Amino acid sequence: MNVLVFDIETVPDVEGARRLNGFEGLSDAQVAAAMHFERRQNSGSDFVRHHLQRIVAISAVLRSGSQLKVWSLGTPASGEAELIQRFFDGVGKYVPTLVSWNGSGFDLPVLHYRALLHGIAAPRYWDTGEDEPAFRYNHYLGRFHWRHTDLMDVLAAYQPRAAAPLDEIATLIGAPGKMGMHGGKVWGAFQAGEIEAIRQYCETDVLNTYLVWLRFELLRGHLGAEGYGAECRLLRDWLRNAEAAHFAEFLARWSSCPQD
Repeated sequence: MNVLVFDIETVPDVEGARRLNGFEGLSDAQVAAAMHFERRQNSGSDFVRHHLQRIVAISAVLRSGSQLKVWSLGTPASGEAELIQRFFDGVGKYVPTLVSWNGSGFDLPVLHYRALLHGIAAPRYWDTGEDEPAFRYNHYLGRFHWRHTDLMDVLAAYQPRAAAPLDEIATLIGAPGKMGMHGGKVWGAFQAGEIEAIRQYCETDVLNTYLVWLRFELLRGHLGAEGYGAECRLLRDWLRNAEAAHFAEFLARWSSCPQD
């Protein structure tokens, strides 16, 4: 089975806000501030609505056959449309089980709106059995289907009041938790041109999600103790061989990492 664990990082879509609200003549920072102010006035939260979130990074862990890969799609210079196209092309190629943390509540709705904006086709992702009969009762859009597993939703028994932050759950199971920055700092990093730092932060978040996924597979009996240990060792060895400093730091902070 192919498994693709994914996470996105976003910033306010200031161009979209200009188009909708007539913010011509304002700088990007001023438009973003206006967007946050408007949301606070209307909802009490400065969280920008899904359709006005612009994707600047998509990171993934792919587990396929004997392959394990951790990376961010495209390059730091890739535009939003390219990142989204690569994501849905990967879904079409591997037809994986998608795994996320709050993907149903955030990542996927944002991907839907932004794919619509860019005119991106994703037929395999949207199939609910019209083309592939096996998708009829297990497709990516079904909240209670396993083809997309939103770990936050599932572990909370689909009860919003029981939802927990990824950082806390990851830390509790011995994973590193948040590293480098948090979501509230992404806009500032983006304005400073620190795209690579955002991509690295997204990669550590998706690694945390992957470790929660492995523990979940142990919880529901899809992995025994031996299989769970083997999967952790496979990731440990991948991180050891990776050259990037943030992967080495993740490994050093992974307190439940199996030892030789």
